[in-house]
Amino acid sequence: MLRPYRLLLLALAACLCWAALVAVPQLAQAERSPARDHDRARAALLAGEILPLGIILERVQRQFPGHMLEVELEREGGRWVYEIKLLHDNGGLFRLEVDARDGSVLRHGRERR
Repeated sequence: MLRPYRLLLLALAACLCWAALVAVPQLAQAERSPARDHDRARAALLAGEILPLGIILERVQRQFPGHMLEVELEREGGRWVYEIKLLHDNGGLFRLEVDARDGSVLRHGRERR
């Protein structure tokens, strides 16, 4: 007879397999067609390729306090990148590029008007 934790591990493995089977075709479709951003983001999130936007924004807020104005998720050079525009607490408009997989800030700078 299976122990409860083994049964739980089997159930978890089955759920992960199901999620992979669902997410991979969605991700492939998102790459081929001009799907809406939220569909692409959801597919990448389900595939484990990106962190949730909430986690990214928490990390960014620590280093760049301010109000988020715009966020875009784009594929650049084989990597998912969040492009974030924010109004910094000091009044400046900033553009950030953040690696969507790990939340590291790749580039940042003042937005030119």
